[in-house]
Amino acid sequence: MKEQSRGVLVALEGIDGSGKSTLAATLHRRFTANGIPALATREPGGSLLGKALRELLQHRQCTINPQAEFLLFAADRSQHMQEVVFPALNQGILVISDRLADSSLVYQGYGKGVDQKMIQSINSWVMSNREPDLICYLAIDQQTAHERITARGKKLTTFEKESAVFIQRLIDGFENLYANKKNVIRLDGTQSADRVANEAYEKITAWLKQNQ
Repeated sequence: MKEQSRGVLVALEGIDGSGKSTLAATLHRRFTANGIPALATREPGGSLLGKALRELLQHRQCTINPQAEFLLFAADRSQHMQEVVFPALNQGILVISDRLADSSLVYQGYGKGVDQKMIQSINSWVMSNREPDLICYLAIDQQTAHERITARGKKLTTFEKESAVFIQRLIDGFENLYANKKNVIRLDGTQSADRVANEAYEKITAWLKQNQ
């Protein structure tokens, strides 16, 4: 961890349709309104390079093998940390990221069989060993998530088109990964966006009071 990183890093994790993006935007507004400098960002797409990689990964025009897929996410993560996250943390800002390293561990590791130790090693390298201070995990069943994605009426991403079997592997992966982690705030993603945001805000605020 970089010694000058004074801010707090919060990662929002979960499958597509769990409500991460909505939660990130809501938390950003609430913390900012209450005088806490905050930044909402995302992976992929939080940096200029990431925007191009996001389009490539989510609406791909060619087949990408799982290892190459992870490395593209890792490239985005490296640029994201250096261009967006570290500068904000160094200014004492609360950074709220819609996905971070654990998404790769789950999607490419649990989901597609890429070596998990290698994923963890590369993630640590591109993040300069900086881990999230807190992780908000939005737990949700795949049927509810699918209904939400369908209701949006938007073009589906590559990952949103995956099979039910694959999505269940992701859910199982997140559950296994977070079974014993101490810095994880588990949220019921099936609840309304307001209820999820209220609980997340209260728990993050309580953590900030205890740790700052």
